[in-house]
Amino acid sequence: MSTQASITYAGVSYLDRTRALETGEVTPGDTELRYVPFTDVAELFRRMAQDVEFDAAEMSLSTYVMMRSRGDDRLVGIPVFPSRAFRHSQIYVHAGSGIERPADLLGRNVGVPEYQMTAALWIRGILADEYGVPQEEIAWKTGGLWSPDFHERLRHDPPTGVTINRIPGDRTLEQELEDGGIDALVTAHAPKPFRDGSPNVTRLFPDYRAVEQAYWQKTRLFPIMHLVVLRRDLYEASPDLALHLLDAFHESKRRSRARLRDFDTPAVAHPWIGAEVDELDAFFGGDPFAYGLDANRRVVETVVRYSVAQGLAEREVSVEELFAPETHAWDRRTEGEPVT
Repeated sequence: MSTQASITYAGVSYLDRTRALETGEVTPGDTELRYVPFTDVAELFRRMAQDVEFDAAEMSLSTYVMMRSRGDDRLVGIPVFPSRAFRHSQIYVHAGSGIERPADLLGRNVGVPEYQMTAALWIRGILADEYGVPQEEIAWKTGGLWSPDFHERLRHDPPTGVTINRIPGDRTLEQELEDGGIDALVTAHAPKPFRDGSPNVTRLFPDYRAVEQAYWQKTRLFPIMHLVVLRRDLYEASPDLALHLLDAFHESKRRSRARLRDFDTPAVAHPWIGAEVDELDAFFGGDPFAYGLDANRRVVETVVRYSVAQGLAEREVSVEELFAPETHAWDRRTEGEPVT
């Protein structure tokens, strides 16, 4: 039994996988989970990386790998991955730049809110692995996406051979892309000019769904963006809390997925959402948002490989090192039985 009576958890309020945790229907063992919803995850990641402000939290996988590679072990990973996304759709280009294919990014100015952000880590890795576009052949520009304010969550020097410069302090990346100050933008959020239908901004991959499906079929990698972390002092005081959290997140997701398949009272405004969930499971060969180490080892290993190659992680970090030992065999246990 966990000795921690109550913990705070900070993360996104996901309707289809964390709602039961937020409402209190599901708890990690006998521990009360006080859910602190965040809309600005970059701010959450900065606060966790710098001050470990919450007992447990959703966290950038890229930043967490960087921290552990530097010997910063204030956080312990739980193999719960609440956010995953293919990122081909999130490369935007200035329409007048002449960029029509990935190779056209060579030698160009490309904006990114934070070089270390996991979405950018994956995009750079995919550009290098799949299209022969190395990060060293791009001039990277950082800055605020929709506000000139810029706060780096974890300081790092530019990798060898890579240039990273700030855009003017009174400008945003959205403005720079719209006006042609940068040729392209890598981001986790669609820039406002694109959302507003500006003729000056378009996607590098307009048919991104087909491109992303082809990427999955070739690599079997569904990129992980975020994981769940727990303060080390709490973990060391109550190691079973790590496993209780993993179980609780899994149960919350299980209930939500069952709810999505309820045709009597559809959970979302989509008449065929249940069929869509079944089709996704068939395409991915199971739950695309699966938790646990075994189901996600190759994806996490790829993140570590990219992080080292891109000059972010200072050393190779093993998958086992990143996650609480109590959770390592979670995938292989019989449902309802304890891990041995």
